[in-house]
Amino acid sequence: MRWTALRRWTVGSGALIALAVLFVGLTVVSNRLLRGVRLDLTEHHLYTVAPGTRHILQSLGEPVNLYLFYSERAAAQMPVVRIYGQRVREFLQEIAGRSHGRIHLHVIDPQPFSEDEDRASEFGIRPLPLDGSGTSLYLGLAGTNSTDGRAVIDFLDPSKEPFLEYDVAKLLVELSQPKKPVIGWLSSIPMGGGFDPGSGQPQAAWLVYSQAQQLFTVRNLSASLTQVDPDVDVLVLVHPKDLPQPALYAIDQYALRGGRLLVFVDPLAELEAGEGRAMLPGSTARASSLEPLLSAWGVAFDPGEVLGDLEQGMTVRVRQDAPPEQHIGIIGFGQRVLSGGDVITSGLSEITMDTAGILRPKKDSGVRFEPLIQSSTRAAPIPAQRFAQLFDPAVLRDGFKPTGERYTVAARVTGTVKTAFPNGPPAGVPPAAGPAPLAASAKPLNLVVVADADMLSDFLWVRWQSFLGQRTASAWANNGDFVWNALDNLAGSSDLISVRGRASFLRPFERVDALRTAAEDRFRAEQKELEQQLAQTEQKLDALQASRGDAPSSSHAAQPQMILTVDQERELQRFQKEKLRIRKELRDVKLGLDRDIRALGGRIKLIDIVLAPAGFALLALLIAWVARRVRRGPSVAAPRTAGR
Repeated sequence: MRWTALRRWTVGSGALIALAVLFVGLTVVSNRLLRGVRLDLTEHHLYTVAPGTRHILQSLGEPVNLYLFYSERAAAQMPVVRIYGQRVREFLQEIAGRSHGRIHLHVIDPQPFSEDEDRASEFGIRPLPLDGSGTSLYLGLAGTNSTDGRAVIDFLDPSKEPFLEYDVAKLLVELSQPKKPVIGWLSSIPMGGGFDPGSGQPQAAWLVYSQAQQLFTVRNLSASLTQVDPDVDVLVLVHPKDLPQPALYAIDQYALRGGRLLVFVDPLAELEAGEGRAMLPGSTARASSLEPLLSAWGVAFDPGEVLGDLEQGMTVRVRQDAPPEQHIGIIGFGQRVLSGGDVITSGLSEITMDTAGILRPKKDSGVRFEPLIQSSTRAAPIPAQRFAQLFDPAVLRDGFKPTGERYTVAARVTGTVKTAFPNGPPAGVPPAAGPAPLAASAKPLNLVVVADADMLSDFLWVRWQSFLGQRTASAWANNGDFVWNALDNLAGSSDLISVRGRASFLRPFERVDALRTAAEDRFRAEQKELEQQLAQTEQKLDALQASRGDAPSSSHAAQPQMILTVDQERELQRFQKEKLRIRKELRDVKLGLDRDIRALGGRIKLIDIVLAPAGFALLALLIAWVARRVRRGPSVAAPRTAGR
């Protein structure tokens, strides 16, 4: 018997040792064979790097050092920042692991008055003061390359978490391509400043144009162009009115070669004569449509329509002697109608436009039409002729009927298109010395089109002030940010443009929110009814107490008290009890708002603390029982010895 027990113990111990050796061996083998293999089981694939980002990592030609300055200790008491900081670090570790050694990640927790804090300041990382003790929160990213090039994100804003991958990919592109992008700029409206013959005064450059000159290499183009240089990264067209056929053909070929375009057409360019509002709105002769190019690119634009919006129309003063009133043709597009899923409009608060047009996708064009800015549902088209000699904007509301449709005024258009000149180059185009003319896209079209050119003018988004003899600008809308974001995005590589916003890492408690909403709907009516009963009861109770002479508002002087009848005393006592009952029910109703949420929390705790461990324990016992039965084998009854 002892030998059998010893044998079983030896076999069991050997099996455990064999399992341990097998586990260690499998771990070593998997670490070698499956190194770099990851499985992303999150709903929106938050840890899966986009194909564009992977291609950017593969194209890095030199080592890159990334420095994440993250105050982990300071963020310990800030759950949102702490969770986002962890998300940033994990994402950077992911791209460093996929870079095949080209990216070296350094995570730094700058302490107050330390060398790390000095280094963060040297890079330009922005600290956020937390208290008066000198403690600051750092959450920024800096990168360097082998040629002393630098790129910095001074603060990684948790509210911009869906664009974390885009921001990091953009930083890597800046480090690998330090040269400023070239912007070709063609405008029929003078934007660069100079002498204004109309007013006889010097005219300053539009802020959106002068800022673009600082951020990019801006190359001014004229309407007489016959070719767009291949080194132009983005072509900007502002109010392209009455362009000659050779210029249109040059733009067409540039787009087919994969050129990126930012286009501002307008049904009624009020500033066609220059910056300022000295001129009244004119007729549709001030329209620009860029035809036939827009139609070939899958965009329908009618220069005879102007958008009117009752909900977003701004209150303006048309004349100095007139009071401010709503102008449904001058629209302030708020954050809720700006696309939150596109890096161009994400994070912007308001964009203002003056007599904007309407963009629509053409059927069966084969392009992807993504709205960036849309109207409210209380909008409708207005004939552009109604704006001619408009002195009173109130007349625009006469007969105005919203359609309930949301109209697009800015859109991103991508895809493969065909030439707008199927019969070949028009007259006046010199023979091409380079590649043969294209009939269809060699690379996909990348176009951002806006149905208003006036939005670029200063008066619609910036206020100029004089400070210490200097002219300073104070922006009150995000028109300039929209343009610079669009240029920044389009000037990047095709891989960078393909990186879009992702879902948020912070997941809301959707089930809890649904329960809270349902509870509020269910109990709101009962709560209102009880509050009305309580108010009526208190009024009757106050009336009876006042008639008895002990109302709260009675003075301390002796007052002759009225003698109540027995029935009145009973009624008084009943009202007092009713008041207490209603107040108790009202408290129960308010507590009941969270009853379902607490019940859900209790069920989750029961599952996590009791049922799940019990289930695993039962499963382990079942496996052990089955294993024991297998080891023992079938039982055989011992034969009996016959006796006399």
